[in-house]
Amino acid sequence: MTRTEYHVVPDGDSWKIEQGSTVVGTYDTKQRAVDAGRQVAHGNEPSQLVVHTTDGRIETEYTYRDDPYPPVG
Repeated sequence: MTRTEYHVVPDGDSWKIEQGSTVVGTYDTKQRAVDAGRQVAHGNEPSQLVVHTTDGRIETEYTYRDDPYPPVG
């Protein structure tokens, strides 16, 4: 089963949550975006929330439900 990925990314002076090319929400602070992203991802399991830094690098990831890593075998 594939996971839905949500990304918290900078958006000018604010932050947004994206799922693919769809903007799920825009927030005035990173913490509010992360909090909302965790709720959205947790409510749509299996999913993953990927939080980025202001320069676009991955800061952390939250996985909800079965994590395929390490692979079986």
